[in-house]
Amino acid sequence: MTNAATTMISAKGLQSCRPTTAMMLSAGLGKRLRPVTSTVPKPLVEVHGKALIDYGLDALVRAGIETVVVNVHYLPDLMRAHLRKRKDIEIVVSDESDLLLDSGGGIVKALPHLGTDPFFVLNSDTFWIESYRANLDVLADLWRPEKMDVSLLIADMAQSTGYDGRGDFVMDAAGRLIRREERDMSPFIYAGAGIFKPELFEGYEAKPFSLNRVFDTAIEGQRLFGVRLSGLWLTVGTPIAIKQAEAALLASAA
Repeated sequence: MTNAATTMISAKGLQSCRPTTAMMLSAGLGKRLRPVTSTVPKPLVEVHGKALIDYGLDALVRAGIETVVVNVHYLPDLMRAHLRKRKDIEIVVSDESDLLLDSGGGIVKALPHLGTDPFFVLNSDTFWIESYRANLDVLADLWRPEKMDVSLLIADMAQSTGYDGRGDFVMDAAGRLIRREERDMSPFIYAGAGIFKPELFEGYEAKPFSLNRVFDTAIEGQRLFGVRLSGLWLTVGTPIAIKQAEAALLASAA
């Protein structure tokens, strides 16, 4: 496994450390997707004939990722069997069969496999239809570790399917993120992909906790940034959302 990130120089002469490892969060129970997930784990639910997790793995392959850690909990044997079919990327399974660790705890457990450099994190139940350029490439090119601890891919609510919330963040002109006020709405949604520094998880144990705690720490230091997603963002949390995502994929191919 390669831990060292690839250093790239942009046209403006700024350094960008491009990640070579990633974490795919795939251990959720998928309760909102029942009865579909009664016999299959959520990451293996098919959208337009393709498992959800493979949309994310394909994006990581296109971005040049060498190693991805995938955590498993519900029906782990089915997950392992599916992942063994992938020969285009090194996959390390982080087993949470005994205890579901949530998004934050799952990453802490996987840290020994992720290395000491910044890494991608992707949710396995969201993906996107690319536009003019691969979104993970844009996210990596705009990554500035000297001023960022986290950089998130941010979707516009108007360019998404399967989402019915009030938005997540407010973004300023420099791309810095803060949380929206409780009673307000924001067009900006966390698109389930980002780059994280491993130092953010220092002091945490491999126990259940949400990534929101990490986001709040980065916000306090004014080091949480966002990059707007280009294209259409698809989140698949309910049976209806499967149909919406499939319709969007068909429309994009027409």
